[in-house]
Amino acid sequence: MTRLFDYFIVLADMRTGSNLLELQLNTLDGVTCHGEAFNPYFVGLPKLDSVLGFTLEDRENDPLALINAIRNAPGEMNGFRFFSDHDARALGPALDDPRCAKIILKRNPLDSYISWKIALETKQWRLVNIKQRRDAQVTFDTEEFCDQLEQRQAFRQTVLKHLQTTGQTPFYIDYDDLNDLDVLNGLAAWLGVSARLAELNQHLKRQNPAPVLSKVTNPDDMEQALSQYDWFKLHQIPNFEPRRGPAVSRYVGAANTPLMYLPVRGGPEAEVAQWLADLDGVTTDDLITGRNQKQTRQWMQSHPDHRKFTVLRHPLARAHAVFCDRILHTGPGAYVSIRNMLSRRYKVPLPAKGDLGAYSLDQHYEAFSAYLGMLRSILAGQTPIRVDGEWCGQAQTLEGMAGFTLPDLILREVEMAIKLPELARQVGHEAPPTPVKAMPDVPFSLDQIYDARLEALAAEAYQRDYVQLGFGAWKPL
Repeated sequence: MTRLFDYFIVLADMRTGSNLLELQLNTLDGVTCHGEAFNPYFVGLPKLDSVLGFTLEDRENDPLALINAIRNAPGEMNGFRFFSDHDARALGPALDDPRCAKIILKRNPLDSYISWKIALETKQWRLVNIKQRRDAQVTFDTEEFCDQLEQRQAFRQTVLKHLQTTGQTPFYIDYDDLNDLDVLNGLAAWLGVSARLAELNQHLKRQNPAPVLSKVTNPDDMEQALSQYDWFKLHQIPNFEPRRGPAVSRYVGAANTPLMYLPVRGGPEAEVAQWLADLDGVTTDDLITGRNQKQTRQWMQSHPDHRKFTVLRHPLARAHAVFCDRILHTGPGAYVSIRNMLSRRYKVPLPAKGDLGAYSLDQHYEAFSAYLGMLRSILAGQTPIRVDGEWCGQAQTLEGMAGFTLPDLILREVEMAIKLPELARQVGHEAPPTPVKAMPDVPFSLDQIYDARLEALAAEAYQRDYVQLGFGAWKPL
């Protein structure tokens, strides 16, 4: 049978049992795990000067060469252990390689944390002779535990997402499985090696077998802290929106001033673009836009003192502007097919064929209310209607931007008149113009229909924006 893997990586963290797993792997004939090959402070093991002829300096200069050396080392199968704080340059190539077997080692994060604290206190990181065991009680630190937990969860999520998107299947093994001969032999079979363990290697001993509550000096504080930790994410705001790219081609650079606007669609895009043009005494046609990532990066490199900014619009005001511009009207720029679907399939009470002659204020209120209700379903992926950039969450747009660059300044529309001139003065303009306000929406402005019900509907649809971006109740500009 053809072997699927050339080498392996054990994806773990400190105090998860990785030393014991390495010991069992190395007990298999023809299998060698070369320790923490990419630990920032040593190579392989703390007392080793090199691994496969690679010193720490050699590895720093060329981490991929060490991966290749491990892959091609003598024996049937070689590999290494990798933790969340190891050299990230080695992680991507290993995850990308389908010929690299991924072993994911898990342990109860509280047990790992307490074990780590005890090891720090006793200076004993491995136990061979039970008579030399050092005992200690430690203090549970809530903030420290949460920081460690978040780092490890982020690492695991990164690994799992990468494996999912590349269609690879890892071998999961739990800390408690490290003393299960059948599971370890199952791992050997999965790796495709011929050797099997006849018995467990008992060289390493478990260091802290007592119940976790007995290992800390403040068990009541620990229980109280853990009871407040949201294990099941009861307070997490669901986000079913598709990930968004940075939309670099929509970025707008000033003609001469080192300013670049990173638009959030549905916001005051025209008003900000006009302000940038006025700043340099040009027309909007002279602004720099439509560039790809390489060209935009070159602009940033050639303008070392540049500033990038974006402007957020209140979610309710943004939804109303988009509704009027894209859904209510049927002229140029309208989303006619989506309008028809909203009207026919979802019964949003829109005027037939965009005829606004007899369209009343009460009708507008009801149509916009129904549209807000639909937005919640659209953003949750419960309809075939696309999550367009005009009505996607602004927080989601900002996350997409961060995939390429970060704005130096995130403004709200209500701050434009003060903050944009201040920004211009920072890059050399002594008397910058004041940006104009957006024109009222037509056929009716938001202030003509605003009430608490509309605000509540917008907050339901855009809960992440209200919470993460700090929006309160809408107020007229």
